[in-house]
Amino acid sequence: MKISGAAVFAIAIASVEAFSPVSVQNRNGATALFSTAEESKPRTKKEGRLGFFKSENFHRKGFKEVRDNVEDTIKDQYQSSLVDDLKSSNYVIEKDNVKVYLAKDFGFCWGVERSIALAYEAVKHYPDKNLHITNELIHNPEVNDRLTEMNVKLIEKLGEGKKDFDVIEDGDVVILPAFGASYEEMDFLDKKNVEIVDTTCPWVSKVWNTVDAHQRKGLTSIIHGKYAHEETVATTSFCEDYICVKDMKEAEMVADYMINGGNREEFLEYFKNAVSEGFDPDKMLEKVGLANQTTMYKKETKSIGQLFQKTIMKKFGPSKVDEHYFEFDTICDATQERQDAVTELVENKNDYGLDFILVVGGWDSSNTAHLLEIPHHQGIRSFHINRAECISADNTITHRTVDGEIVTEPLLLDLDKDVVLGVTSGASTPDAAVQDALSQIFLLKKMQGAAKEESASKSD
Repeated sequence: MKISGAAVFAIAIASVEAFSPVSVQNRNGATALFSTAEESKPRTKKEGRLGFFKSENFHRKGFKEVRDNVEDTIKDQYQSSLVDDLKSSNYVIEKDNVKVYLAKDFGFCWGVERSIALAYEAVKHYPDKNLHITNELIHNPEVNDRLTEMNVKLIEKLGEGKKDFDVIEDGDVVILPAFGASYEEMDFLDKKNVEIVDTTCPWVSKVWNTVDAHQRKGLTSIIHGKYAHEETVATTSFCEDYICVKDMKEAEMVADYMINGGNREEFLEYFKNAVSEGFDPDKMLEKVGLANQTTMYKKETKSIGQLFQKTIMKKFGPSKVDEHYFEFDTICDATQERQDAVTELVENKNDYGLDFILVVGGWDSSNTAHLLEIPHHQGIRSFHINRAECISADNTITHRTVDGEIVTEPLLLDLDKDVVLGVTSGASTPDAAVQDALSQIFLLKKMQGAAKEESASKSD
């Protein structure tokens, strides 16, 4: 893992340049997130966001005077000699009767690297200030634990979309995570006397640009994502009219309603947490645009897009598609690259002789969970772990299934044979976490071998 420093920041900032704002009437009422009375806002949320960026207290480019020190710290904490060896040996290594095939693309993406670097720089730049973060920086337990050890305080969630912002005092520093923050949170913080460090991934900002384009075209945003995920919460806050669909099943429900209508009350009850305030499916599904949570499974997003294109064609005719439907690919490149790489492992499963595929990353990481789905749906034994400690000395593994259950089961089914496995990791997973997980397997196999030798010597 190579932290690219200034180059990363230059690319990131260039990617987030905002487009020109336009006038769109805001239908939403006062936010339920904060109890303070709503003050007058700019004509559009995009204009408001541009205004936040112009504040001298809003920081998006980091702090150069501490950058070199931060880069060294990140390398020490998150790089891996074992992973470096794997990459230098054509992504294959054999050790202690264990053969490992590493996916060609895996681990930290540059957006995550940038987010971590910005957060670490904030800690170094403001050594005497209280630092807060509005959500976990990324979905990785090691990284978030490190920030806690650095006295960055996670703002408590109170439920129903509310957080305990009362803990923030004048002069404090507030970090916005890689997933971004909602418009309401940005607006609230902009009105306080605090320093804001924005680590939002530029790919997330790209989605915000897309939903603004929907608004300018008079479209309702259909968002392929999980409505409660931090990124989608931020994205929907920049929408006017929207509905979230988490998978093809829900997309088909929306498409069916677009063509055939249905029971309005039942439809709204099902999607009650996934639609904008005052959503009217009989009026707001006439013209739609598709966007997505950046970490979703790309093949499913494409299939959902094709479904809505066909739906519009069936309802309005082929010549009217462009008037009623707009689509722009907002899946993160890194997400797609990691999905393609684990697909390659799956396709070569028989040639490699894989016993299983190990997926390393946070259990609440959407992009990591989708990596697990690829081998699982092909019937390949696979495990998603969030820490090396999930692999125990008693030859069990505690892992998250594709259904979200945490289960424990035996790992190595035949202790007498050599182990062959594939391994990958999510875009928010440091290389060091992969090394720690593999080291557990090496140790487990080595212990088993030692026990076997001891038993043989005793029998002699």
